[in-house]
Formats: sequence, C-alpha cells, structure tokens
Amino acid sequence: MAVIPPEAASPDAAGQGVGYRVEDGVAVVELRRPAAGNALDAALRSGLLAAVRRVAGDGDGEPVRAVLLTAKGRNFCVGQDLKEHAEALERDPASAFAVVRAEYNPLVEALHALPVPVVVAVEGACVGAGLGLALCADVRVASDGARFSTAFTGIGLAADSGLSLSLAQAVGPSRAAALMLLGDRFDAGDAQLWGLVHRVVPDGQAAAEGLALARRLAAGPTAAYGEVKSLLRYAAAGAGLSAVLEREAAAQERLGATDDHRGAVRSFLAKEKPSFEGR
Repeated sequence: MAVIPPEAASPDAAGQGVGYRVEDGVAVVELRRPAAGNALDAALRSGLLAAVRRVAGDGDGEPVRAVLLTAKGRNFCVGQDLKEHAEALERDPASAFAVVRAEYNPLVEALHALPVPVVVAVEGACVGAGLGLALCADVRVASDGARFSTAFTGIGLAADSGLSLSLAQAVGPSRAAALMLLGDRFDAGDAQLWGLVHRVVPDGQAAAEGLALARRLAAGPTAAYGEVKSLLRYAAAGAGLSAVLEREAAAQERLGATDDHRGAVRSFLAKEKPSFEGR
C-alpha cells in the first residue's frame, strides 16, 4: 500500500477531513465530517492513517507524548460510509472489501503500535468500525449520551477493525459474543459498568475531559507508558506467566536506567513532586 503523505491529514476548504494539531505535547486528532456522522469514507480513512503515521514520526518535529482522538459534531463515528460501500458493491462486488486489508487493517495496526498513550473522547454514536477505532485507545472517555453498537450483523457482515479481539478483551468473550451476534445498542452507563470506558462525563464535555487526561499523560513518564503498553499487548497475545515475568523484569531494567526513574526516586525521597521528560 502506498504511503499517504502527512498533508492528507489536513481538513479541506470545507472543514472536512482529519484535523491535526499538537499542544502541550498532545497530538489532537479530530474526525471532521460531522454532517455524515463522521462516517469513514476514503478521505477520512486516509487522513486518519496519515495523522497516526505523523504521530509515529514524532509529530514532524513537534514532540508528541500522548494522543487525543476525538470528533467534530454530535457523533464520534457511525462506522463505514455505507453510501460509498454500496457504490463499491455496484462497481465490483469481488473487490468491494479490499478496503479492509488495504486501509482498515493498517490503520488499526498503526494505532495499536503507537508507543505513547492514546485517549479517545466519544460523544453520540460510536458504531461498527467507529467502535473498533475507539477500542484502539488506551483510555476512553464517553459522554452521558454516547451510544455504542457493533452493528455489523445488522447488514449481514461479521466484524472488522479488530473488534473480534478488542471487544472480547474489553468486556469478556461471552458478552462480546452477545453484542456482536445480536447487535444490541448499549449506552455509556453500560460501557462504564463493563469496563469499556474509563470515565463518563456530561454531554458536550468528552473532548475537554479527554484533553485533560491526555495532557496529564503527556506530562508523565512516557517511557514507562510505552513499556506498559508493550507488556499489556504481549500478555493479551497469550503469553504464559513465566514469559510475562521475564518481559517485566527486562522492562524494569530498561526503565531503571532512565533519567525519569532516577529523578523520581530522588524527588520521592526529598518529598517533592517529580517531573518527567520521557527519557
């Protein structure tokens, strides 16, 4: 697949596309197709992948220590743009699903591979591939009015965007099976009860709360955060206890050599608040 240039992440003249800015060490990535519920068309998918790759490239010279994924308008993301999908089916049914391997899979893998913490802020609908994107984050904030659904079986499909794995990890295999088979909608209260979201806030405040958490993470020990993310992925892949213990020991040795750790120990002993530089 061709590499998408970073400029693809910029919104067009109508304000559509994917917004990208870095403030206080946080890369704010914003879906900007509100009139369509931020449905994922080709432009939005390519812009989002470009933004994630931009973060992975250290923000084009702007140090990125955390990411906030959010969206403009009343809905986070209603999933794949079905109008675009219907047109693809009309043109060539045999290749209509090539987009899953060519675009969705690289996007999900790129999000999961980010070494910095990723926070997602959800308002309104978070459905299908939109739910898959939200589950790529490490910390999820939802508004009271947020509503979620897997949605795929409602149109005769299974799942993509990694939902078969990420949803089961988030809520357990039994509940994930029911949610994917029945396609039932669930609200922010359910999502918090099941461990799918970290925090629920009043409507209209998810982005602000998400940014506050992302800033907090950006000011923290990001080298340690990267190791935490790596260890969690390794354990989730089915590693045994002995292998996990060895990975943890190696991570602690690496982190023990960082300025962040040594400085934090000195600050703790001096009863001072530590500061972290991510090294």
